[in-house]
Amino acid sequence: MGISTTAIHGGETRPTPGMGVSAPLVQSVNYAQEAGTSEGLLYTRYGNTPNADRVQKRLALLEGAEAALVLSSGMGATACAMLALLRPGDHLISSSWIYGGTRKLFMEDLTGMGIEVSFVNPLEPRAWRKGLKKNTRVIFLESPVNPTCRVLELSSLQSLAHAQGIALVVDSTFASPVNFRPMEHGVDVVIHSATKYLNGHHDILAGVVCGNEPFIDEVRRKMTVWGQAPDPFACWLLERGLKTLDVRVKRQNENAMRVAQWCSTRPEIAKAHYPGLPTHPDHAIAKTLLDGFGGMMAIELKGGGPATLKFVKKLQVFTYAASLGGVDSLVIEPRYSSHEHMTPEERQRIGIPDGFLRMSIGIENAEDLIADIEQALQQ
Repeated sequence: MGISTTAIHGGETRPTPGMGVSAPLVQSVNYAQEAGTSEGLLYTRYGNTPNADRVQKRLALLEGAEAALVLSSGMGATACAMLALLRPGDHLISSSWIYGGTRKLFMEDLTGMGIEVSFVNPLEPRAWRKGLKKNTRVIFLESPVNPTCRVLELSSLQSLAHAQGIALVVDSTFASPVNFRPMEHGVDVVIHSATKYLNGHHDILAGVVCGNEPFIDEVRRKMTVWGQAPDPFACWLLERGLKTLDVRVKRQNENAMRVAQWCSTRPEIAKAHYPGLPTHPDHAIAKTLLDGFGGMMAIELKGGGPATLKFVKKLQVFTYAASLGGVDSLVIEPRYSSHEHMTPEERQRIGIPDGFLRMSIGIENAEDLIADIEQALQQ
């Protein structure tokens, strides 16, 4: 089935006469079970209840994975995936271009558990190979990158990881399965913040881990112990959001391209970051890897931080808010949100100077989004 059909019907049992077309919400923590056996034990913290099971099957189909697990947040998904892959004494090598919360998890919590962590510039020649150690167990990266929208090449990295018996993990939140399915390129584990594109309406908090069944079983054990299971209502809302995933993301792709093209012509804007622009440094890679260039972009205004602050206060359609991927267009400065824990120098090194503005393009009329940016620039 095509991706839109899968997003609507994947993994479901066909309704029989008298059943609802929409799957029911089963808002229960515990379930009656057979006495004298643990077979058939359902419990919300185990992630095996009706709404979770239904949406997990669909997500696995969308990513082309053996199995998927929904957790209570994107950070919960990343943390439990890393706990399932790494033990004290192991080594994790990560791209330095990652979400600030993930970076904090790696630098503070994993190292506190006795796990070595190294960061590399993903574009530096042979940086990944040079960073490998005998105890390296995981290579981690984001693509496209939050918030710079860089797109990383995977073929050489996949070959390196598999030749060394190392798990290759990709956070694919920015793309969604509509634009990019990393497992088609040899990736072992895919992570999403389902809060973003998968849900698409800014009304749930959830994360997803996709991989082979033994690995997902281990992530489930970590989720159960660390209390990272989602509420049934979040799973129900996630499934509802998935039904419009394909049409939402394609509209966001179209809108972002139009907005980025317009921004690239404005003299007030020093730089527009969008993989669909021929001027983007990864445009050629993006054309090869992605089915769509995505709804995420960024701009840098001439005048830096002070100009950006004035600009965002004048926006009328865009909302100044964290998160991304929903039907409403949002704008945020990463220095005050996802990357606030980094120094200005550290942000500058990974391409996020003061005044860098991340834009999550929604499904409004593109001409209205452009008009909103224009009036804010003029003021």
